[in-house]
Parts: sequence; structure tokens; C-alpha cells
Amino acid sequence: MEINKKGKYKIASLFSGCGGLDLGFIKSGFEVIWANDFFKEAVETYKNNIGDHIVYGDITKIPSNEIPDNFDILLGGFPCQGFSVANIKRSMEDERNFLYKELLRLIKDKQPKFFVGENVKGLLSMQQGKVIEMIIKDFRDLGYEVEYKLLKASDYGVPQNRERVVIIGNRLGLKNPFPKKTHGLVNNLFDKNLKPYVPVKDVVGHLSKVRPRDIPFDLNGEKIYNHIARTNVADKFWGRKHKVNQHDICDYLRFWRDKSGWSTKKVDEHFGYAHTAGHWFRKDNNSGSIPNPSDWWELKKILGFDDTYDKAVTELELKEIKFEQSLRINNWELPSDTITATGPEIHPNRERRMSVRECAIIQTFPDDFIFYGSLGNMYKQIGNAVPVLLAEKIAEVIKIELDKYEQSNIRTKRATKENRNIRAEIFE
Repeated sequence: MEINKKGKYKIASLFSGCGGLDLGFIKSGFEVIWANDFFKEAVETYKNNIGDHIVYGDITKIPSNEIPDNFDILLGGFPCQGFSVANIKRSMEDERNFLYKELLRLIKDKQPKFFVGENVKGLLSMQQGKVIEMIIKDFRDLGYEVEYKLLKASDYGVPQNRERVVIIGNRLGLKNPFPKKTHGLVNNLFDKNLKPYVPVKDVVGHLSKVRPRDIPFDLNGEKIYNHIARTNVADKFWGRKHKVNQHDICDYLRFWRDKSGWSTKKVDEHFGYAHTAGHWFRKDNNSGSIPNPSDWWELKKILGFDDTYDKAVTELELKEIKFEQSLRINNWELPSDTITATGPEIHPNRERRMSVRECAIIQTFPDDFIFYGSLGNMYKQIGNAVPVLLAEKIAEVIKIELDKYEQSNIRTKRATKENRNIRAEIFE
């Protein structure tokens, strides 16, 4: 199924994934002429559903002259893992920042009228806000008017309380548009014009009692794809025996990190970047994390801290899983929490995880949008995506501004032509 219809305005897309952001713009009348991602299975999904204009490969190895020039908007949910939480200095030479650097490169080389960036909520709190300030400055240094907002998907009709930072910039001197909220609580006293939030039950309730299967099937005259799910729902888990305060642990580890002379970057390198070690030393916005026992003992070896928290962190015991703890879809009457890329949420029936199709519906992908790859990779594609409906709302307001700009240019050119004709007649 190829759905990339030709539109008035052209788009290039970086870090496209399976195409949630792109699809929202396509639905609003845009045309994506070039896209890129390094996630092979996501590229396959994109090609089979949106179009073969997506290029699989490392963006750092694709020169600007191989990317089309004639696009109006650049889209990109750029990664932010290269910004160390301990490094308050800008280091664009850090190769971990290369993807961000590539986004800046294309904006500089191609000069799109608009760009749209998307990232996780945690970006706002990194280095106490210094990272987002740096990013905005970098975009502005390229000559763009830039604004950012934290948008909650459920405020726009998505059945999911997903919060993401959206950055919009333009070089046309226009005010950067953001969509107005359309949904809220029924008893919202401040805006009675809002529609009620879309509850999970309304969108996936019809699949609640349907056995997951890995082949398409008909349900009440509707073709169902990707209704496949993990079934490993456990009743117990290994949890810490003692109560631990995450803030205290972060402060403690940060103290010993500074005392030892190790930087966060050096700790990251020691663990191979796979452990997101920076989170062990931060507590802002409750985004810190406590190391698992094996990492704790390794940290103790390199930082040399005392025994204060050894037992609290490393002693584990089997605990009963509280249904609500492991469940993000725990209220059929409300939007869900964020659909993640790593662990599909337990279904309210407690018998299985949410299926790929159910997660896709909550992310507002069309029912006939088919995902490809292993089960884990399909979950990952969906969890990493921008909700299609949210992308569509963003696209709509940008399109309005572009249309206004074009109409203004047409009127200006027409007036200029008329003035020239008048002057010519006077001097004849």
C-alpha cells in the first residue's frame, strides 16, 4: 500500500522510523520526497506502507548533494544521547552528537522554509535546561525563528498521554504555529469547548477478547493485521528488599564520582554506553536511575565509594507484581500512558501483553498500516513513532501559515506589477 500522494509542499525527513511523523504530514496534504533511517525493519515498514522514497543508510555517509534540494520542510526526531548530562560545555565534535550535527547540516545546506524536530520530554531537563537552550541557539544561529513546546498527545485526540517536545523553526519571519488543544477532561472549567479525552476502550476494546495471531483475519467485516502479542505475563519479579530513595542514591554517586576524578563520560565509556550511566548521577525531574547490582559493584570498584548503600541497592527478593505497577493501560475510560519501545504494556485482561495492532491503534496508525520485522522490532517501531494524529495536527497549522505566506507573496507581486504598469503609462 503506497499512500504518499503528491502535495503542494515538499518534505524531506530524517530519522523517519516507520513513518508516524511523515504520515501525519502526508494526511495534511504534504508530499514526502526523501526520507532516511538506519533501522532496517522500520525502513521496510515505511517502504511497504508509505513509499520507496526512503533511503536505508547512515545519514553521516550521505552527502548533501545526494539529497533533493526542492523541499519546503525538514522533519526529524533527532536523538539526544550524545549530550552528556555531566558535560555543560558544548561539544559538537563529540561523535555521539553526529546525528544532531547532520540535522543542522541539512538545514544549513538546503534552507527549508520550515523544520520540525521532535524529542522526549526529558530533553527539557537535561543539564538543568542547558541542552535545550543550546539546541535552540544552534537553530537560531542558522537564521531561523525557533520556538518549542511540550505537547501532550491526548490533548489532540490521541488515546494516549504521550508527552513530547516539539521544536518548530522557519526562515520566513513568521510566527511558529502550534496546534490548539482540542480535547480535555469533561469537567474542564476553563475551556468548555474541548472534546472529552479519547479513552482506550473506544479504540481497542473490540480486540480485547480476540486471541492474538500472526496472520491477518476478519473481525466483524474488518481486516485485522498484526494482532500479535507477547504472552509472558508474570506474577512475580525480583525487586529490592529494602526501600531506596532514588534522589539520595544519585546524590551519593555524584559525590563519589567527583571525589574519584571520573567524569560521567569516562564512566559511560567504561560501561560501553549501553547503560546510560549519566542517569545514575542525576535526579532532576525524577529521571535518574539506580544501578542494578552488577553495575553497582563495578561502580564501587572504579569510584571507591563506601558501604553505605550496598545492601539497599543489591539485596533482592521475589515480590508479587501489583497489577497497576506493570500496567499502563489500567483504565479503559482514560487515555493510556506512553506506549514504549521496549516493553509492551500488559493488557487489562492480564492474560497477555498489548498486541502490535493495539499499540499501533493507540499511536493512531491506520488499521491497514502493516508492520514488518520481528515481534520485538515491531513493538520498537511503534513505540519510537510520533502519533500520526498529533503529527497531522502540527502539519495542519504549518500548512495554514505557508498558504498565508504564499498568498501574501502573490498579492505583493501583483501589486508590484500593477505599479510598474501605472508608472509606464504615466511616462508614455
